[in-house]
Amino acid sequence: MSYIKHKSEESVEDYLETILILSKRLPVVRSIDIANELSYSKPSISVAMKNLRASEYITVSDEGYISLTKSGKKLAETVYERHTILSTMLIRLGVDSETAMADACKMEHDISPESFEAIKKHIEDIPEKSS
Repeated sequence: MSYIKHKSEESVEDYLETILILSKRLPVVRSIDIANELSYSKPSISVAMKNLRASEYITVSDEGYISLTKSGKKLAETVYERHTILSTMLIRLGVDSETAMADACKMEHDISPESFEAIKKHIEDIPEKSS
């Protein structure tokens, strides 16, 4: 896989994950909410939303409200689960929260399904440490 194609897929996953997270926090998700959350320019978000719409990952209402399609939600939930499990693993290993979250963002795109499932099973089998 080429570097550019890989980065493009990461970007799609990051946008979808952000829309999913925002949809849990806000009554509606708009482009400006995504721009603010990611600290990206409004024009960059506009181009990304156009591409996500063309790929049928999102729909945009006449009012500008963004919703995930079935396939968009499935991909977003997969990435979000990876992020959550990987950051939990790193925190339990003693990595500070901020670093763990940043590293999980990088790892969530590249880990194989087999490795992820093994980590997920391992995390679920180990009780959290008491502070």
